[in-house]
Amino acid sequence: MILGLKRRPGQRAASAGALQTSRRALVGVMAALLAAPALSVAPAAAQHGRNVAARAPAAFETGAAQAILIDDATGSTLFDKAADAPFAPASMVKIMTAALVFEALSSGKITQDTQFRISEHAWRTGGGPSGGSAMFAILNSEVRVGDLLRGMLVQAGNDAAIALAEGIAGSEPAFVARMTAKAKEIGLTRTTFVNASGLPDPGQMTTARDMARLSRYVIATWPELYRVFSEPEFTWNKIRQRNRNPLVHVVNGADGLQTGYTREGGFSLAGSVVQNGQRLVFVLTGLKTAAARADEARKLVDWAYRTFEARKLFEAGEKVGEASVFGGARGSVALAARGPVSVLVRREGDERLTAQIVYTGPAPAPVAAGAEIGKLIVLRGDAPALETPLYAAEAVARGSIPQRALDGAMELAGGWVRKALRRE
Repeated sequence: MILGLKRRPGQRAASAGALQTSRRALVGVMAALLAAPALSVAPAAAQHGRNVAARAPAAFETGAAQAILIDDATGSTLFDKAADAPFAPASMVKIMTAALVFEALSSGKITQDTQFRISEHAWRTGGGPSGGSAMFAILNSEVRVGDLLRGMLVQAGNDAAIALAEGIAGSEPAFVARMTAKAKEIGLTRTTFVNASGLPDPGQMTTARDMARLSRYVIATWPELYRVFSEPEFTWNKIRQRNRNPLVHVVNGADGLQTGYTREGGFSLAGSVVQNGQRLVFVLTGLKTAAARADEARKLVDWAYRTFEARKLFEAGEKVGEASVFGGARGSVALAARGPVSVLVRREGDERLTAQIVYTGPAPAPVAAGAEIGKLIVLRGDAPALETPLYAAEAVARGSIPQRALDGAMELAGGWVRKALRRE
């Protein structure tokens, strides 16, 4: 593995080998502003980096219309096929419904023993009379939240999803408004929700990337409650149903999440598998049969575990680089990640990785220790493999009046030079 740390054009970047700006000579300052020093970092487990798009090596082929596979610990995207193309999410909508139920449980607004009534809307639209996937709850009965949750996640019951939505928000439309707000909060930029169950509606769309992001959010935020997704079966109203996720029954470590099906879009699956402490999250859509969905998911997971391994780049708190500081007692501040930083690379071969530290700067003094300054972007070839925030590893106090004045002059001179270069 080769890793080079470099400057991204048009943005400030720095590392442990960056030039130290001298306030004693304006010539030295101008050199620092114009220089692009060659930087390198030594190969340095895992941290939740922000998920970014990446095209994995073309070593796997799938019949899925859309697909994405992400290493959950690092945020590395290992496989991507049309992951931003829209499709109907079907029952995968229940992942967002579960997120809002988990949120209400965690806040104490409801408990597992809170009872919600099965309305006629929930019963007729999502229950036995609908002909779709159902928990088969009885009309006007009172059902515990814990049972409704299992009916929704294990049995993919539409009646359970609607009953939970009505019980929490008063009506399904009011609950959908909360789903939309949560989607915006966590960055689901290409997803629109219309109902809580995933029943077909032309206005309800998502992407594989958004569903993977939502899945990772639920797993990270409510790890204890998330376990419901992996329960193998659930019996209600004397009807025993197995978990609809095929991997839960056949793949070691499979613990979620939801299947989906529409007549137009075919069979889909948002899945999660943990083996040897490494979690993979994936989404597959557009398969022609349920059997093809299970087979493609199993092959994708097997390929990833065979092909990739984690390589550590930096320990938690280890200095990654530096950022310039304006008006400070020192001209720069060390940057570090809060947790270990690692990325997945091929087990065989010498894969080239490059890294960029990107920030808006110089950072104005005073700089508090732990303040978020910028981000580290690791590229596999030309494709981002990992993006994670960087924080000030130390505090930098405000400088003296002469120091601040000189910094102002240097920044003004640098601005003139940059404008001149752009005109050329």
